[in-house]
Amino acid sequence: MTFEIAFVFLLVLATILLFITEKFPVDLVALMVMASLLVSQIITPEEGISGFSNTATVTIAAMFVISAALFKTGALNVVGFYLEQVAQHSFWVALIAMMLSVAVISAFFNNTATVAIFIPIVLNVAREAKVSPSKFLMPLSFASMFGGACTLIGTSTNILVNSIAERDGIPSFGMFEFLPIGIIILIVGVIYMLLFGVQMIPGQKIKEDLTEKFGMGDYLTELILLKKAKSVGKTLRESPLVQDLDIDILEVTRSGRRLPIPYQEVILQEYDVLRVRADVSKIRKIQEREGIVIKSGLKWRDKDLESENAVLVEAVIAPHSMLDGKSLKEIGLRDQFGASPLAIRHSGAVRHEKLETTKLRGGDALLIEVKRDHLLQLKKHPAFVFISEVEQTIFRKRKLVPAVTIVAGVVLISALGILPIVVSAIVGAILLILIGCLTLEEAYEAIDWKVIFLLAGLMTLGVALEKSGAAALTANIFIHYIGQWGPLVMLSTFFFFTTLLTNVMSNNATAVLLAPVAIFAAQSQGWSPRPFLIAVMFGASLSFMTPIGYQTNILIYGPGQYKFSDFLRVGTPLNIIFWLLLTWLIPQIFPF
Repeated sequence: MTFEIAFVFLLVLATILLFITEKFPVDLVALMVMASLLVSQIITPEEGISGFSNTATVTIAAMFVISAALFKTGALNVVGFYLEQVAQHSFWVALIAMMLSVAVISAFFNNTATVAIFIPIVLNVAREAKVSPSKFLMPLSFASMFGGACTLIGTSTNILVNSIAERDGIPSFGMFEFLPIGIIILIVGVIYMLLFGVQMIPGQKIKEDLTEKFGMGDYLTELILLKKAKSVGKTLRESPLVQDLDIDILEVTRSGRRLPIPYQEVILQEYDVLRVRADVSKIRKIQEREGIVIKSGLKWRDKDLESENAVLVEAVIAPHSMLDGKSLKEIGLRDQFGASPLAIRHSGAVRHEKLETTKLRGGDALLIEVKRDHLLQLKKHPAFVFISEVEQTIFRKRKLVPAVTIVAGVVLISALGILPIVVSAIVGAILLILIGCLTLEEAYEAIDWKVIFLLAGLMTLGVALEKSGAAALTANIFIHYIGQWGPLVMLSTFFFFTTLLTNVMSNNATAVLLAPVAIFAAQSQGWSPRPFLIAVMFGASLSFMTPIGYQTNILIYGPGQYKFSDFLRVGTPLNIIFWLLLTWLIPQIFPF
C-alpha cells in the first residue's frame, strides 16, 4: 500500500460520500477530484485535463446537439399524436406503444432529454386513457433505460466505458454489438412491467387542476384592505403583512383590475384586494389585525389564478442543473422572470411555506404563476423541465426529413465502421446547424455542460486508479476472494456491485470506478475483458430501485407523485431479474 494508492482510495471514498449526500453539485465534486489529483501530483497536468478532449466527452456533447436538433423539428410530437389516439381506445395498447417508442428513441438519443420531452406527451396520453399518470411515467423512465442498453450511443455510460476500454488498448465496441442483449432486456422489461410492475404502481387520483394537484385550497385566501389597515400607503415590500408575518402576496386587484406583476413596489391603497398564500396559523394572525377583512368560502381553480397577463405552469427541476441544491431566491425567480412560486412537491410531500428559500433538488415539481410575456424566457431556462404545455411550441417541421436523414447517416456510418462515432457525431452536429435545424446559440444551450464537466473530472479519477495501482490492488482483492469461483461468479459480482453503487450515486461515476478494475481483473486471469465491461455498462445503466439512481427516475419522481418506496417495490424485483438473466446471458454472446 503506497501513499499514492492510499490517497486515491481515500479520494474515492470521499467522492462516493459526497455523491450520496449531495452536499455539493456532482460536477463540482468531479472538478474537486481533478484538482486534488493535480495538486498531489499523482497525475500530470496533461492527464488531468485529458477528460475534456476524451472521445467520450466530445461524443456525448455532439449527441446532445443532435438530439436537440431532432427535437426542434417536432419529430417526437408526431409520436405523441398517435399515442394519444391509441389511448382513447386501450390503456394497455397505449402503454406498450409508449414503452416501445421511447425505447427505440432512447437507443439513439440522450434518454434524459427523451423523457423530458415525453413527460407532457405522456400526461396527455394518461388523460385520454383516463388513467393515473403514475401508471405511465414510471414505465416511461424504465423504457428509456431498456432502450439505452441496445446501442453504443444509447447512454453516456456506454460511451464512457467504451472510451476507457480504448484507452487500455481494448478494441472499441461496435454500434450494435450488444443489440441482441439489449433486445432481450427490452422484451423482458416490457413483459415485467405489463404483468407485475404497473399493478404495483399506486394509482394517484387524476387531478386536472394544478391548484387541486398541489393542494392549494387551504393555503390561498383573499384580503381586503380597509382605511385603518397599516399597509395602506406603503409599498408591498414594506407592508407589515410581508415584514411581520412573511406572507406571500400573489396578486393585487384594484377596482376590479389585476395589477401587473411583480408587485413589490406597488403602493397599496384602500379597498385593494390581496390574494395571499398563508397557512392557518398566519390567517388567524391576519384576522387579529385592524383594517383587514378576510374573504371566506373561496374554492380555487386554475382559472381563478390565471389572467390575460399571468398563467399557471408546472415545472420540474432538472437533475444536476444549476438550481439543484440552490433556492429560487438565488436565481431571482421573481425579479428575472416575473414569476411567483405557489407550491413545491419535494420528496413526495407538498410544501406551501418558505418556498423561495427552500433548497431544491433535482426532481422537485414546482407550481409557478408567471407573466405570459416572460413564459418563453422561463421555458428556455435549462434548470426547468416544463411538464404542462400552456402554449404551442413552434417546430421547424420543414427540417424534419433532412434532420432524420442526417441522424440516420451518423448512426449508419458509425455502425459500418466507415468513421468512428466521435467523428460522425461531430460532422452530424455541424450539418444540422448548417441546414438550420437549430442555431449555433441553441446548440451551445443544448449541451448539458454539467455532464461534460462531470465526465471530464471523473475521467482523471479513472486515470489515477490505474496509474497509482489502486485499480490493480482492488482487482487483486476481487481475484483473491472471488476469482477462485470462476469467471461467471466474477462477472455476476461486478454486475451486482455496479447496480448497487449506481442506485445511490452517479451512474457515470460508478462506471469510471469499476471499469478499470474489471479490465485488470479479467486480463490478469487471462479472461476477455469484454463481458466484464458489458456487465459494468448494463449494471450502471439499468437502475430501477431508487428515484436518485438514474436521471430519468429523478425527472418523473415529482410529476408522478411517487414515494421512495414505490421505486423499491417495483424496481428491486426488476434489478434482481436482470442481474440473474445477464449473469447467464452475457457469456453466451461474449465468451470469456
